[in-house]
Amino acid sequence: MKYIAMIAAAAFCGGIATVNAAELDAAALKKAKAVYDKECAKCHGKEGKGDTKMGKKLECKDYSKAEVWAKYKADEGFKHVKEGMKVDGKTKMKAFSSKLKDQEIKDVIAYMKTFKKN
Repeated sequence: MKYIAMIAAAAFCGGIATVNAAELDAAALKKAKAVYDKECAKCHGKEGKGDTKMGKKLECKDYSKAEVWAKYKADEGFKHVKEGMKVDGKTKMKAFSSKLKDQEIKDVIAYMKTFKKN
């Protein structure tokens, strides 16, 4: 089985199941990290702090901060990755719908949650 079964009480937000890194098996987590490193780290940074040159320019959030995750909405995050994000007509994040399947997007977001410091 590729993914560890989610318990019946899994949280749903806006129709998008929230997935935590603990719910991914080792292979899925490793794949999600590889996707993150290839597609996301150039802006969001290796540790999700948005501290790269491009991340600073685009004002990326610091995903190592618990308060960022406290305000995080799974449906919005998923949509931003899938469809991209524009602010005032300027592209802040390109769409990844042509590169990543829905489950891969969810897995990458789950991997990103490992950056959170309490």
